[in-house]
Amino acid sequence: MSPDGEPVTVDPSTVVTVKRKTTKSSRSWISIDTTGQRTVLDEDKYAIMHRVQIHARDLRILDPNLSYPSAILGRERAIVLNLEHIKAIITAQEVLIRDSSDENLIPVLEEFQRRLPVVQGDAEAGEEDESPFEFRALEVVLEAICSLLAARTTELETSAYPALDELTLEISSRNLERVRKLKSAMTRLTARVQKVRDELEQLLDDDDDMADIYLSRKLAGVSSSVSVSDEPLWYPTSPTIGSKISRASRMSLVSVRGDDENDVEELEMLLEAYFMQIDSTLNKLTALREYIDDTEDYINIQLDNHRNQLIQLELMLSSGTVCISMYSMIAGIFGMNIPYTWNDEHGYVFKWVVSLTGTFCAALFVIVLSYARYKGLVGSWWSKENKQD
Repeated sequence: MSPDGEPVTVDPSTVVTVKRKTTKSSRSWISIDTTGQRTVLDEDKYAIMHRVQIHARDLRILDPNLSYPSAILGRERAIVLNLEHIKAIITAQEVLIRDSSDENLIPVLEEFQRRLPVVQGDAEAGEEDESPFEFRALEVVLEAICSLLAARTTELETSAYPALDELTLEISSRNLERVRKLKSAMTRLTARVQKVRDELEQLLDDDDDMADIYLSRKLAGVSSSVSVSDEPLWYPTSPTIGSKISRASRMSLVSVRGDDENDVEELEMLLEAYFMQIDSTLNKLTALREYIDDTEDYINIQLDNHRNQLIQLELMLSSGTVCISMYSMIAGIFGMNIPYTWNDEHGYVFKWVVSLTGTFCAALFVIVLSYARYKGLVGSWWSKENKQD
């Protein structure tokens, strides 16, 4: 409504335009090419699929709204990578990264821009960094993930070990709650590290998967093969046909690549280096878990010891109660209003009754405790407490 009370007509095109902008911003990508130039792309999934030549099922792995396990997938023209907060597509010419508000992604983008361009070595020696573009990009991602998880593990160790030591000294609700939160954080972090380690281990165990990551080699083979270059390698409308053509094209390039296709030593050395780093991080978390388990066992032993002390104390009190009850029974009998012939000698009889009854109850109490100590029910904790004092 306008200030004059007249209805206001809204242009439908304006609403549609705003909606499209919102949708596009949620699908934005960041592209970094071989020169390190950074570009923001506002393209939908079909444009991205056509750009890097992957299928929709591979692009779905990178959807931030869906939960998928860690993955490093080698495709015909790209590497689909989903590790922690880094969701990227690596080709032989560029890296596409999901635009995210995660602050941990900012240093990764800066590292991409610094290390992706080819670094010229000594001009006189003619040395040059001959690592393929996809390897340099993959190394940046693995280094960022391993360093992040290692830093999180160090922070957790710094907080956990003092908290566990404090808990062993004083078992309180505050210390127990603190250790509980640290244990939950350790469990979540261990799961994250384990996923990355398993993915690297799976990739190292399969030479064919590692060979699929050599994008530059496959691109060079396609360029030198006339029969392959004359036919399309990408069929986005049919993933099944596309995968068959992809496998057929790789088979047709065997004669061009020769023995180089099975040469994965360079990639294997790269993956093994970061596998050892992530495995070391997992070992630290395993050691921390064992320390937590040992602390829990120690606390349970302490609680069981206190529980046994309470049971022993209860046994002593129960024995004393029985003896006092017998004394009260004798006092109750003599308190009855019944005429006796010896009632005239009050003082003499009273002394004997009190003395004998007290002596009998005390002797009974000592006998019960002696029998319990002989059976090992009481006495061990009492002697230990006296030695400590």
